[in-house]
Amino acid sequence: MDAVIKILKETAQISILVAIMMILVDALNVLSKNKLQNFFINAKKFKQYVLSSFIGAMPGCIGAFTNVSLYIHGLISFGALAGSMIAVSGNEAFVMLAMFPKEALILFFILFIIGIFSGMLIDSFVKKFNISVCKNCKEMRVHIDENNFKHYFMEHIWEHIIKNHLWKTALWTLGALAIVEFGLKYLRLEQFTSEYKIAFLFLGALVGLIPESGPHLIFATLFAQSLIPFSVLLTSSIVQDGHGMLPLLSYSFKDSLKIKAFNFIIGLTVGLIFYASGF
Repeated sequence: MDAVIKILKETAQISILVAIMMILVDALNVLSKNKLQNFFINAKKFKQYVLSSFIGAMPGCIGAFTNVSLYIHGLISFGALAGSMIAVSGNEAFVMLAMFPKEALILFFILFIIGIFSGMLIDSFVKKFNISVCKNCKEMRVHIDENNFKHYFMEHIWEHIIKNHLWKTALWTLGALAIVEFGLKYLRLEQFTSEYKIAFLFLGALVGLIPESGPHLIFATLFAQSLIPFSVLLTSSIVQDGHGMLPLLSYSFKDSLKIKAFNFIIGLTVGLIFYASGF
């Protein structure tokens, strides 16, 4: 019963955060009369990568939720979103700052840089091989009578955000949290020893595929205890994105899988390079 209550609370908290971020982005665009949208559209692609990666690098999952909202509204590219997910550390960022602040800041900076250039690389790859991405993520809803609050609430908040997205996000969040909460009890990942470092690197990448903040804490704790090298923590950090992917799962499942696939490959590649270099 305690686990069920915990899952329901986390589902409600995440769903509320997602709704707030989506409403804020939508409201900001309306109040600024599309200046936000025009800023991202007219900005050079490189600025999109830098800004989205910076937003993603902020501790917690709010940065990831913000970037998903920006992507859903067509304000950042697929690559920018994928790169920003690399920069995301989720709620573990706060724990890592508490356990090893110096190394954590270095990690965040590395993730920020990797996120920028990975976003550029992914967009180039998508364009070169004509990989399809979300076709509905084109533009935000803008209506003529934007000064009418009732109109705004019904069209933007109720019809677009709540009826189309929020309930799906809540269900995906509930399902993902339930699987993690009850599934991880039987994995016992903490029982592995430091002699399997290379195995931990691959394991970190695999666990990073889970759309949940908790599992990554295992690797953060092991690193704090000097049981795994920095390369393992980095690999896990690149692939995992906390709860950040949950809103996108409900909006475009295919895009979510593609982002996870790209970041899984990048995470393993960068992690192995760091591992071979002795980090």
